[in-house]
Amino acid sequence: MKKITIYCGSRKGDNTIYEAGARALAQEMIKRNHSLVYGAGRVGLMGVIADEMLGAGKEVLGIIPQKLVDREVAHDGCTELIIVETMRDRKWLMAERGDAFIAMPGGIGTLEELFEIMTLNQLHYIQKPLALYNVNGYYDKLIDFLNHAMKEGFMYPEQEELLIVSDDPSDLLDQIEAYEARRPSDWG
Repeated sequence: MKKITIYCGSRKGDNTIYEAGARALAQEMIKRNHSLVYGAGRVGLMGVIADEMLGAGKEVLGIIPQKLVDREVAHDGCTELIIVETMRDRKWLMAERGDAFIAMPGGIGTLEELFEIMTLNQLHYIQKPLALYNVNGYYDKLIDFLNHAMKEGFMYPEQEELLIVSDDPSDLLDQIEAYEARRPSDWG
């Protein structure tokens, strides 16, 4: 069993395919006996995946800053709920507690978390699999941009190779489970 940290939207998006994708990913995690680490929200895709996991009796660890608890967005059904002081504390604890990371569709918070994990992997603070769950081609333009950054000499090819991308939950988890840490080139 792996503890999978999921980054995703506090909104569901305007297309029902994103909610269906969250449910499909949760069902695949349930089938493989994985647990969920996430930002403890009860709203948006965060709430969808947490509810799906909890409904199957799986462990759900939610980590949330007090400020968001005060705004009444915390999921009170989490198996374990950790309340922290800041968003920075939340992100670091989510990085520590997870064995692997998946970025589902989401907004700027999801993107920030995705890039933070990419950076932590690049700098060898952690060496854990990171995946984009590319539901409905959501991340296609971001992938294009990362390829552009690599072609322009701002990213090493190994950095892109460390990012797992799939729109299929089974394939995504297969790749995560097969992941072997590789040391990307040092910059110079």
